[in-house]
Amino acid sequence: MGLVTVFPVEGLPEITAGAELAGLIADAGPSLADGDILAITSKIVSKAEGRVVQADREQAIDAESVRVVARRGPTRIVETRHGLVLAAAGVDASNTPPGTVVLLPEAALEVSVAAVADELAGAADLVKGKAAGIPVAVVRGLADLVTEADGPGAQALVRPAAEDMFRYGSADVLAARRTVRDFTGDPVDPAAVTRAVAAAVTAPAPHHSTPWRFVVLESAAARTALLDDMLAAWIADLRADGFTEDQIARRVRRGEPLRRAPLLVVPCLHAEAAHRYPDDRRNAAEREMFLVAMGAAVQNLLVALAVEGLGSCWVSSTMFCRPVVTKALGLPPGWEPMGAVGVGHPAAPAPDRPPRDPSAFTVTR
Repeated sequence: MGLVTVFPVEGLPEITAGAELAGLIADAGPSLADGDILAITSKIVSKAEGRVVQADREQAIDAESVRVVARRGPTRIVETRHGLVLAAAGVDASNTPPGTVVLLPEAALEVSVAAVADELAGAADLVKGKAAGIPVAVVRGLADLVTEADGPGAQALVRPAAEDMFRYGSADVLAARRTVRDFTGDPVDPAAVTRAVAAAVTAPAPHHSTPWRFVVLESAAARTALLDDMLAAWIADLRADGFTEDQIARRVRRGEPLRRAPLLVVPCLHAEAAHRYPDDRRNAAEREMFLVAMGAAVQNLLVALAVEGLGSCWVSSTMFCRPVVTKALGLPPGWEPMGAVGVGHPAAPAPDRPPRDPSAFTVTR
């Protein structure tokens, strides 16, 4: 690679809207050599673009954000309109007149390299700095990394959302769980399901117990056998209720999402730790405690699957034919099936969830 040197470009004036940065840098800097890389603070690009605005910083962050990734107190990590995930949407209130903020440049910056851009920027920061008033540095000696002028620029560094391991933050991970009823044929990674079950069993439960059990049906034969037995039981119930064959056909189609899923998980409640009381009132309350704990575990499971990039649907059908499910799965005594979860890769993005006002569901005393 040879010798790499980094040196500052000094003597630049205060940048204002409409400034011609290339000319200013050429005039202020030393003679540039073929292959030199300029590391430019994005703020002066913003200033040249007229991106200094009279605004409250928090309002500016709101305007530049498309979603909140994580939040701790007043600090927010957000995704910007540019597709970048960073603190405060890149809104900067330093080194700018009081009452104004600097927004990120409108377009992604053009850079000379893709894989090592961050390292070059870090090296450049050794000689740049706000306190010194030096916003530009030259990186020399890496000419082989310089791309064509019409290259993709910094946009090539933006990781697609589907590949972003840090896409979900504490602010939106719960909203990431959506009901998915159509799946691709791609197989489900068993390790991902194991991690989701590990999250499920962190749910709260009465009496320091662990009342959750999960039956994972990976094989097509096991899934088909279970669903066929459940379908027969469902049809028998509907016929006994007096439904016509056409009505039955329409109703049983509700179970098709489970058949489309490449993997099923059957959550089961094992309430062996439940206390026994001499009256029905307290026994009913005791069972309800365990049912709530089961629901918390299933929610953890579904959220964890979403974080793994998997879609899921929780269908209650196994609760309506527990003896059939118990026999089909060979469940131990005391295991109560609590629905079935279809798991797979979503065939299409889930539609947006209608907004819900928390005040419509809240009573404050």
